[in-house]
Order: sequence, then structure tokens, then C-alpha cells
Amino acid sequence: MKKIKFLMVAMMAMVMSASFIACSSDNDESKSNLERYQEAVDNTVKANKKHNKAILLVAFGSTWQRAFNAFDNTINEYRKAFPDYDIFLSFSSAICINRAAAGEHANDEGAAKAEVRKYYAPNFWLEAFGRVQYNEIIVQSLQVIPGEEYGRVINYMKDFANNCNADLDDKYLATMTLKLGMPLMADGEEDVDNLAKALDEKYAAYAKKGVVAFMGHGNPDEYDIYKANIRYTQLEDALQKINKNYYVGTVDMMENFKPHVQARMEKAGIKNGIVYCAPLMSISGDHAHNDMSGDDCAATPFSKNAEGEVEDTSWKMYFSKMGYTCNDETQLMEGLLEHDNVRQLWMNHTKEAEKVDYYHSKNPE
Repeated sequence: MKKIKFLMVAMMAMVMSASFIACSSDNDESKSNLERYQEAVDNTVKANKKHNKAILLVAFGSTWQRAFNAFDNTINEYRKAFPDYDIFLSFSSAICINRAAAGEHANDEGAAKAEVRKYYAPNFWLEAFGRVQYNEIIVQSLQVIPGEEYGRVINYMKDFANNCNADLDDKYLATMTLKLGMPLMADGEEDVDNLAKALDEKYAAYAKKGVVAFMGHGNPDEYDIYKANIRYTQLEDALQKINKNYYVGTVDMMENFKPHVQARMEKAGIKNGIVYCAPLMSISGDHAHNDMSGDDCAATPFSKNAEGEVEDTSWKMYFSKMGYTCNDETQLMEGLLEHDNVRQLWMNHTKEAEKVDYYHSKNPE
């Protein structure tokens, strides 16, 4: 079963959405890949600069066409909502950047067939913004929780503000405005409640017929830098105040894997019936297609690993083998950015983006 895992930044192959045309000097073998990447982003920013303010959307990334379409639509919606800003999109995941550029799903069939896309990491975009000297830059985290990837977003911003390449105008950096838009569930109360209400608007009809099991990502304990995994527990509590048929599990949070979700269901007396699965991630990508709705299934009776997870088994197959009605028809594949009301919650964070002193660390020392 595929799992997209975090890789430390090294050589980042990249670009943005296909709606932006990038020019690069790929035939110039005297340039390093990093120089080519920066040149491509520089040219894209110069060609598309229409305002003195910019918004950089930072997603983890994906290699699936459905995800690409969701990102494209998000860019378009941001352009409508923020007409005075230039809008750009970046990936923070090197593995997604590299695989998207290599066309990981270009040879798939039907709706799964994906374009070859080039996306770039945030550092290239921020460097390009500094070169054209935008007066205001908002970096909007498209992460769901303030976890590991959100921490990387902050570090990209801090490096930019501190002129890590020593090639930008320090006077410009001291006078420009740099803001951060928070992740979807940054706040454990208001944000969680707002998301619960938005999800119920989309899934209430399903929750009347059976369980709706949301699959989030989560962070392993050693990477849960802001102790943000609790947001999934808080969201399940908020959703269950609306309907007891809502559950929230993850692929990477200790004691909240699919067997733990099923154990909570059994404790509540739900031992059969329909289980609808839905990704609690910004897009419907590798995790949604494989970990949630894939056909992988370990031998039964299932054996749990030391963390209590049943490996090499999708949520669909697990719940099916455990006696529930869970099949292709009960897989609700929409990512969070595909829901207009959830996307609006991210946009609200963009409108409320706060200026932060990135000359000092926002991360815990």
C-alpha cells in the first residue's frame, strides 16, 4: 500500500499549476537543477505579476488528476475572492513534486489518468516574490492541522524573511508585509466547530443511513511538533454532538488508526451496517485512492502491528471484512478543497492572515 512520507528537502523538482506558463533553460547544462527551478519560477512570477500583492497557497501535494483539478479550481476561486492579489500554488512535498513531474499516473486509465505537472516548493516562490518585490505576501497553509508540514511552511517563511540566500534587498525585506494564513483547524474550538458544521452540511444525508468515517492524515508522535493530532479527536467530538454516526481516524496518528475507529464504533453498539469513507485531507490523492478506498487486504483474521494498525489493508477492505457494508459505492472521494464551504474556511483564514515577526522563530526553541 502506498504511503506518501515526508522527505527532507534536497533537490526539489517543481512548478505550480498548469494555468501558469513557466519558461526554463533546460538545454543549458551549465546550470544546476536548482538554478533551473528558480529561473522557471522567476519567469512565471514576472509573466503573471499584475498586482503589488501576492498569495502563495502551500499544499503538501499530490500526483492525481483529481487533486490537480481541485488545486486549479482553488486557484480560480482565490482569484475571484482576492482580486487585488496574484495567486500562486506550491507543494511542500519533494516526493509529490518529483512524481508529479515524472507523470506517476500519466499511464493510468480512465478518470485516474493524470497530466504531467510541474510544481515548485515554497522557497522558490518566495525568492521570486522577493526579486520582483511584492509589497505584501500572504502565505496560506492548505494543511488541515498545524502539524509537521505546517512547521515546514513557517520555516520557509522565516528563511525568506532572514534573506537566507543573501541575495535580496534587506531594506525591502524590512519594509514589506509578510503574513501567514493558518491551517484549517488551527484553533481547537472555533475552527473545529466550523469544520464540523461544514462537513455535516455535506455529509448529513449519509450519516442518516450509516457511519461516515473520515480518514485524516495525522503525524507520528515524533513529528507532532505542535501536538496537533488532538484536532482529530476534537473534530470527532464536535461531529458527534451533531450526529453519533460521525467518526474520525487517521493513517499516522497513534491510537487512531482504522481498528481504533472500529473499536469506538463497537463500543457505541455499531457492529454492522453501512460505513461511508471520506478523506479528511485537502485533496483526494494517494491516501484516498489507496489507503482508504484501495483493494489491498491482508490475510484474515487480521493481525495488528505494535501500534494497533492492520497494515496493507485499506479502510474499505478492513470494514468490509469486519462485517460492515463498505464497498466502492460507499467511498466518498471528495477532498476538502472540493467542498465550497470548507474551502471558504481556508479563505477566511487568508482574510485574517496575521503579520508575524519572522526574524524571530515562531517554532518552539
